[in-house]
Amino acid sequence: MFSKILIANRGEIACRIIDSCHRMGVATVAVFSDADRAARHVAMADEAVHIGGPAPADSYLQAERIIAAAKSTGAEAIHPGYGFLSENPDFVDAVEAAGLVFIGPSAKAIRAMGLKDAAKALMEEAGVPVVPGYHGSNQDPDYLAGQAESIGYPVLIKAVAGGGGKGMRRVDDPGDFGEALISAQSEARNAFGNPDVLIEKYVLQPRHIEVQVFGDGHRAVHLFERDCSLQRRHQKVIEEAPAPGMTAEMRKTMGAAAVRAAEAIGYKGAGTIEFIVDGANGLRPDGFWFMEMNTRLQVEHPVTEAITGVDLVEWQLRVASGEALPARQEDLQIRGHAFEARLYAEDVPAGFLPATGRLAHLSFPQGARIETGVREGDTISPWYDPMIAKVVTYGPTRAVALRALETALVDTEVAGSVTNLDFLIALARHPGFRAGEVDTGLIGRDLDALVAAAEPDPRTRVLAVIGLAGLADPSVKGGMTLWQPLRRTVAWEGGEAVVEVLGPGAARVTLDGHAHEVRWQGDRWWVDDALRRNRIVSHEAGVSVFGGRTVHLKPLDPLARDSAGAGGDALTLSPMPGLVKSVHVAAGQEVRAGDRLAVLEAMKMEHSLTAARDGVVAEVLAQAGDQVEAGAALIRLEEEEE
Repeated sequence: MFSKILIANRGEIACRIIDSCHRMGVATVAVFSDADRAARHVAMADEAVHIGGPAPADSYLQAERIIAAAKSTGAEAIHPGYGFLSENPDFVDAVEAAGLVFIGPSAKAIRAMGLKDAAKALMEEAGVPVVPGYHGSNQDPDYLAGQAESIGYPVLIKAVAGGGGKGMRRVDDPGDFGEALISAQSEARNAFGNPDVLIEKYVLQPRHIEVQVFGDGHRAVHLFERDCSLQRRHQKVIEEAPAPGMTAEMRKTMGAAAVRAAEAIGYKGAGTIEFIVDGANGLRPDGFWFMEMNTRLQVEHPVTEAITGVDLVEWQLRVASGEALPARQEDLQIRGHAFEARLYAEDVPAGFLPATGRLAHLSFPQGARIETGVREGDTISPWYDPMIAKVVTYGPTRAVALRALETALVDTEVAGSVTNLDFLIALARHPGFRAGEVDTGLIGRDLDALVAAAEPDPRTRVLAVIGLAGLADPSVKGGMTLWQPLRRTVAWEGGEAVVEVLGPGAARVTLDGHAHEVRWQGDRWWVDDALRRNRIVSHEAGVSVFGGRTVHLKPLDPLARDSAGAGGDALTLSPMPGLVKSVHVAAGQEVRAGDRLAVLEAMKMEHSLTAARDGVVAEVLAQAGDQVEAGAALIRLEEEEE
């Protein structure tokens, strides 16, 4: 076994690897960028080495600096985590050339599976079913459009390199193919340095089921399946294991296909075989097809660990250090059910835009497994993925595990940045999801209802007003003025309310024209004679109410200049910090509502900014290559005539 390893990653996965290493007695070396000097993974590691600037290209993608850090600290091996250099075969070659061990598959195996088109051809040879489509090298747009016609719409355009939903577009109509192709190629070129795409038949009621495999370079086993069908824009939201509705026959068939795939390339370490599954008529052994292989540890690996009792990071270290497979297939069993929800800093009402901010308050429940790379007081950086944590729950049955997930999410507290927490709670309560009726289109079909369900009720907002008024501590005595209840107006960004203090632990709040009676009784808040199980928390960013649906109120800054209406629909503002990737208009150009004005790159994704109305471009205030802050003005339209 290694005595010391370097972790070529950051955030929650670096912390996760350090946890296993500490348990195994293996010393760890962290690497960090300028943006991560005070990060949690740096504090957890035994040693840490600075490797460059905040941009990944200047730090976490700097292979030579990472290898030099490993050599200088005496590390014997490098664990890549996931993302960054984890599936870069040239990095594997460089690590081994430096006399170090790469904790993962061989460069040959990564290359074999690195391009989706070549991987599909290889899988066909190994007897693994693949989705009908075009996986060739001809990238001529007209030729690709013809292939799409032959396959039959709807089709999916997918980047041949990489994953994570980048460079992927669904096309339902031939007339939309050209624009979708250009967009997918641009995003693929930016994310992976390779604009090539493949075209696949889009399965109309698809489920995304993947199989965890583990090999020692000669033989492999599978650790059963995970269902990752709850996705939005091809990004996984909640994962579970095992897959609901899975039959013993199909599990055996899928598992055998996954093992064949791994053994066909002499796979070593942890990997995942991803399948697209036709869920229209139940799960059938003839209704699944190979999509791709992820030659690394997956984000959702904790649910597999929960149902098998296996520490996959421990297995990675053991096999990389020369041990054979730690278990035979017959030794592995499924016990119970597990869920993982991905908690992100993102603005759900604004279309799930990535968000930033300082975590003024952060608290997780004791009953769940929490995988996180941040702490209270840390800042969500615009340079990296905005994940705050993975919330993982386990139970003897799916129903018990899902109820535990809902409870854990309700008891999770985050303030200082907008998050998708309430959306996750609404999703955990979705009747179809609770019944196990999942497919990749569920969120898209019910998106409006899920977002609406995440809206707090007025009584929760009333409690936030109580907190903002300084009355959250029931021991504070009420005041009387001229024999009348103390009355004042409480204002915050976006609204105001009138608060009357009626006595110790009692008040009347008039909000949106409605009066609500509030009292503290039996260690609980009551609003309009209804018991509330909410928690009121004051912090540097304002006041938050947690428990069910979250409300955040930020006190109104009396010195802040009111900018409401200053730009209106004439100004296109940057919705988040990011890089202006391209500008598509010029001064004097006429535009119509919905026309693309610019493309902003933020947190590894491209976001199109469109015109809010018809008009004429008065000014272009940014150009391609500019790094802008949230709220920065990018395009101004001429004012409309009265």
